[in-house]
Amino acid sequence: MLSKSIDHAFTARQNLGAAGDPTYAGALSFMRRRFTKTVKGADAVVWGLPFDAAVSNRPGARFGPQAIRRASAILDNDPQYPFGLDLFEALAVVDYGDCRFDYGYPQKAPATIEREAGKILRSGAFLVSLGGDHSVTWPLLKAHAARHGAPLALVQFDAHQDTWPDDGKRVDHGSFVGRAVREGIVDPARSIQVGIRTHAPEDCGIQILHGYELEEMRAAEIAEAIAARVGNAPAYITFDIDCLDPAFAPGTGTPVAGGPSSARMLSVLRQLAPLNIVGADIVEVAPAYDHADITAIAGAAVAMHYLGLLAEKKRR
Repeated sequence: MLSKSIDHAFTARQNLGAAGDPTYAGALSFMRRRFTKTVKGADAVVWGLPFDAAVSNRPGARFGPQAIRRASAILDNDPQYPFGLDLFEALAVVDYGDCRFDYGYPQKAPATIEREAGKILRSGAFLVSLGGDHSVTWPLLKAHAARHGAPLALVQFDAHQDTWPDDGKRVDHGSFVGRAVREGIVDPARSIQVGIRTHAPEDCGIQILHGYELEEMRAAEIAEAIAARVGNAPAYITFDIDCLDPAFAPGTGTPVAGGPSSARMLSVLRQLAPLNIVGADIVEVAPAYDHADITAIAGAAVAMHYLGLLAEKKRR
């Protein structure tokens, strides 16, 4: 039976079960999960990273976590599509709130993220992170590698390769992949980038499925290519919302035409159950450029799919 209380994010007494809030009211945690800094006993933790000081084009992804949470309200209560079940009947999920940054010291943000992510991961919970710009994935990868062992396989949905060279000190959303490969955090032979529609100086040995290639592939074929590349390696999924065509995700800092639809990429995510996924994020949602929450809704659906795969895994 659904709770009839309002503001489930604050009034819930346990981490299991759907909320009863109307979709248009109540405290906006991710899918109405309980807000708490206590993660003991949680299967998964949703965490916001409101940081966008590393963007190369339009800022605004610091507002991404708020927008994704707001859009996620409509995903609660009914059995979640396409999983056909209440994800929270057996999967204990909490919303950990946001990471706190001092805007005057942006260079300290990566260490702050890595430190707090490590703390959450030591609880044994699966971490779903809501960005923020794509620079936040670098410290998240380091924290997950420390927990699950390096190197990790990287599954990156993106319009950009993010392999631009840097000096190892820059805080930059366009260079974290190359750095992760060079420092042994990511295994390029087990990694794949999906939806790339720009050129970078190097591919770092990572397999690329370009945007135009995706137009000739069914979702099942894309998922099979990902599974073949990753194998049984511990895998981290990062989803830059600009992987999607701007028709489906206008609210982002560096949109690139010629991308896939949200329907196709969500279908791909749905078919990644065979992977050993150890962590995931959704980044670069910038609601100032959005219309009717199109981008935020897509971002919330991506994060929900992560939890859906986890719920099915727990049921099995």
